[in-house]
Amino acid sequence: MAPRKRPETQKTPEVALRLKGKRSRSPQELEQEAKKLFGKDPGSNRRNDSGCLWAGLASSQDPPHNNIIRVLHQQKLGKAACPTLQQSLQQTFLHSLASYRIFQKAAPFDRRATSLAWHPTHPSTLAVGSKGGDILLWNFNTMDKPTFIKGIGAGGSITGLKFNPLNTNQFFTSSMEGTTRLQDFKGNTLRVFTSSGTCNFWFCSLDVSARSRVVVTGDNAGQVILLNMDGKELWNFRLHKKKVTHVSLNPCCDWLMATASVDQTVKIWDLRQVRGKSSFLSSLLHRHPVNSACFSPDGARLLTTDQNSEIRVYSTSQWDCPVGLISHPHRHFQHLTPIKATWHPRYNLIAVGRYPDPNFRSSTPHELRTIDVFDGSSGKMMCQLYDPEYSGIISLNEFNPMGDTLASVMGYHILIWNQEEGGTQKQETLTKVSAKPGLGARDGNRSCEKRQLSIKGLKVFKS
Repeated sequence: MAPRKRPETQKTPEVALRLKGKRSRSPQELEQEAKKLFGKDPGSNRRNDSGCLWAGLASSQDPPHNNIIRVLHQQKLGKAACPTLQQSLQQTFLHSLASYRIFQKAAPFDRRATSLAWHPTHPSTLAVGSKGGDILLWNFNTMDKPTFIKGIGAGGSITGLKFNPLNTNQFFTSSMEGTTRLQDFKGNTLRVFTSSGTCNFWFCSLDVSARSRVVVTGDNAGQVILLNMDGKELWNFRLHKKKVTHVSLNPCCDWLMATASVDQTVKIWDLRQVRGKSSFLSSLLHRHPVNSACFSPDGARLLTTDQNSEIRVYSTSQWDCPVGLISHPHRHFQHLTPIKATWHPRYNLIAVGRYPDPNFRSSTPHELRTIDVFDGSSGKMMCQLYDPEYSGIISLNEFNPMGDTLASVMGYHILIWNQEEGGTQKQETLTKVSAKPGLGARDGNRSCEKRQLSIKGLKVFKS
């Protein structure tokens, strides 16, 4: 006799929901369940119901880009930050930048300042070089005496200055003295990398790579030399027809190099494949001589400054034409340190000094000599900095690695800008006190002809 089948019982909606929960459900099923659970009328709007359900589900999760800690952690791991978050942070910074004021200043040189470099790990320490070859190491947040290395005077202009990334108590310089060298802040020369041996040739720029452990330098005849950190020459070629005003190594791809020249070109090179002047990857023709070409901190863009009125932004994925072109007055003048635009280390912002030009198409009467801050994507001016007490032409501007303090060079003066706190400004000035002929001179004949200074509160070393 066959076993009797048990009578089927109707499953309650609750049981049916539990059974369905054992497998993945489609959005339509989730929508129907939501209608039952929340007592929705069958004629209600389906789009609104679905939207409410998904909004409720989304609210129970932590959106990946709304958590700033997570985004910052991803950025530390090398992942790109959410564009919206990055823009919000940039807007917040720009809002604070509008309140920046000069809170520290120094005038330690007898000739104009020509180069500037921030310490890579101390956000309040910087080094500045002068046309006379003097170098100042200054921590403006301490009462310690700044370090001052006396140069040779006329003909000793510091054209390039970089901290040694392997030992930040040392620094590299290129100079009109005809050398590229490694020094310490006691005035000792640790290694001479290049020496022209004649006053007809000098070195105009340099850059250093910590990962590749190389030094690259360019001279006034178009020659570019690559050396390792031990001073061994790897190659030496004439890559431009005229003076090389700037060399820059890509911070994220250090075999990629850009060189700028007064021959009106910027050239892109693969350091591993340089065989001569025709081995460039790309040549970017400009309408005027070029003062500088520097890669952005993420290595994805290149910023160039000419000697007249153009600032260009190129993408490393497309060298054919600039992705941005900013008209800006910063013309060249012989007795002025060349004006160079620079990147902000954290945001897509460009800082550059303004040299008003009556022939510039948007010139206005009584135009101020400001520091202009542009958006690197749109080319729109976002902010201008100006202090009526220091109204000269500002040639160099560099944000510290933290991005919260700006150092500027205006003639003989070094200016430190930061956000004004509580309406008070801390001012400190390093001034020239007295003349002492022969201090720190290398050449007895030169020492009689040039002005020599002792600086109050400075530790002075002979270079």
